[in-house]
Amino acid sequence: MLIRAARTAQHLAVRALTAHGLAHPLTLALLAAASTAAARAWEAGHRVTDIHPANTASSPGADAPCCSPHNLRSP
Repeated sequence: MLIRAARTAQHLAVRALTAHGLAHPLTLALLAAASTAAARAWEAGHRVTDIHPANTASSPGADAPCCSPHNLRSP
């Protein structure tokens, strides 16, 4: 459920960004909602690749420990 919410929020934010630009209040609100949803999923134990599954197959070095976005957090 958290992953679906994060994906939906991200999709809506990208659509608003495309339609209205970065400085539009709707875009900013949807970006804030997307980051909150992603943070909730992260705190529940989901990895970044759970939200962006297509990126892992197409990104070279996605499994490299030094480059993975889910390893940027302090222990």
